[in-house]
Amino acid sequence: MASAFPLSPAFVAAFLLALSCFWSLPEFSAAAASGVTRHYKFDIKLKNVTRLCQTKSIVAVNGKFPGPRIIAREGDRIVVKVVNHVQNNISLHWHGIRQLQSGWADGPSYITQCPIQTNQSYVYNFTITGQRGTLFWHAHISWLRATVYGPLIILPKHNASYPFPKPHKEVPIIFGEWWKADPEAVIRQALQTGAGPNVSEAYTINGLPGPLYNCSKKDTFRLKVKPGKTYLLRLINAAVNDELFFSIANHSLTVVEADALYVKPFKTDILLITPGQTTNVLLRTKPSYPNATFLMLARPYFTGMGTFDNSTVAGILEYKNPSNPSASTSPRNPPLLRPTLPQINATSFVANFSAKFRSLANSKFPANVPKTVRKRFFFTVGLGTNPCPKNQTCQGPNNSSKFAASINNISFILPTTALLQSHFFGKSNGVFTTDFPTNPLQPFNYTGTPSNNTNINVSNGTKAVVLKFNTSVEVVLQGTGILGAESHPLHLHGFNFFVVGQGFGNFNPNKDPASFNLVDPVERNTIGVPSGGWVAIRFLADNPGVWLLHCHFDVHLSWGLRMAWVVQDGKLPNQKLPPPPSDLPKC
Repeated sequence: MASAFPLSPAFVAAFLLALSCFWSLPEFSAAAASGVTRHYKFDIKLKNVTRLCQTKSIVAVNGKFPGPRIIAREGDRIVVKVVNHVQNNISLHWHGIRQLQSGWADGPSYITQCPIQTNQSYVYNFTITGQRGTLFWHAHISWLRATVYGPLIILPKHNASYPFPKPHKEVPIIFGEWWKADPEAVIRQALQTGAGPNVSEAYTINGLPGPLYNCSKKDTFRLKVKPGKTYLLRLINAAVNDELFFSIANHSLTVVEADALYVKPFKTDILLITPGQTTNVLLRTKPSYPNATFLMLARPYFTGMGTFDNSTVAGILEYKNPSNPSASTSPRNPPLLRPTLPQINATSFVANFSAKFRSLANSKFPANVPKTVRKRFFFTVGLGTNPCPKNQTCQGPNNSSKFAASINNISFILPTTALLQSHFFGKSNGVFTTDFPTNPLQPFNYTGTPSNNTNINVSNGTKAVVLKFNTSVEVVLQGTGILGAESHPLHLHGFNFFVVGQGFGNFNPNKDPASFNLVDPVERNTIGVPSGGWVAIRFLADNPGVWLLHCHFDVHLSWGLRMAWVVQDGKLPNQKLPPPPSDLPKC
């Protein structure tokens, strides 16, 4: 309901900041004028947290795990001062924000900035242009993302409405992963030995592992609801290395948004969400008190050859008893119902679910998919190896190599100077080259059984593709099976893209484009490359800067599964990247 009296922007900003302490709230539709500036301060400090009967020190923001919630409206300006009080270098990425003319605020370390060093600070300053929905922020250096993350909620402009029924309440649900060990030590050991990293001990919902893990019944997320109401669940997968199935016992969900973009609504009992993806769903509660409580479960989807955390996180959906409003359940201890989730390797379910996503494609929310393409790329995506260094014992494939990952067999090496800075000042020599291959240099049967002459060793380099401003781009992302077929959630910085096609096996450039959807393809920022298959995306390079395309499994990111796009300035002032801010961190 709209406020009956005017509120000053300063009051609204303070009020919204206070709201960020809570994990569920009604739709914030009161007052905030469009285009206000919202200030936040993030102090990066160590915090002791107890999970699974063990206390450990984690890197956290403002003493919160998960981190504080950012709430804004479309058109608002966000200013976040980040102060680093820990020994780790840090940078933050505002996952899914377009960063139009604000590439200096995107956040991936050594790409758009050098990391923020100990006792240093940096102000992230960006405007939310043409976006509304659920996104999130997270650390973008090494594996600090395991504990440094939080929701970023963008409400529609004032007096704008959702293209679906107004919910009674909105609830962020953010999935994570928990290690008993320090995740930084986990990946450091894996990179040294060349082996796969130790897997996590638990998944979490809003930082809590739930009753199916030892010693965790008290650490359970509980969603308390009223009968006959509609709730908007803002689902975010912040897990480090795992795609997750999710379901609530005896309840259907209506998907209405993906990656902060509205979609044609569809119902489902089970959904899949990859790391880096967000999905908004409507939950319509039962019309009367059901005298039961309901488990909400999430567990991984996995088809690879390595090890993974094969466990299940649980939260509880419980109804408020109208005959006893102060109690959530009746005195008779009603039954706890459990949903059924697909098999771990249910690739057919994943493909069918992914195919249901369609853009609204109406006059208010058009699908501006590029109909003509100026630049086409074919990228293979998968695992490979690096040879074991001399006089070292390695624990990768055949105990004689190290795991690696690549795009077009190029495993990306992080530079020691930020790419965007070197590009902007014309000093890219010795930092990166612009000869990233547009197609695989050695074509092979990508999804078939690798032959003896298939080269599993990757090449290593810091390579980018240069695009002129406003170039229309098509990229076919082809999964490979060199070291086992598996899904790869690919995230593109600086842009949304349209998913115009996907399929299994090897992409056929002579036949498959005929079935591309150029009418209402879903628009996203993160998409899973199907296990043993391919996906085709299109986007318009209308954002000058340097932008990563990378796998959102951090283990694959650490192994080099990323590449960079360098988008040149346009001719008009609003098509150029401005100079860097004065406090941009130095390497």
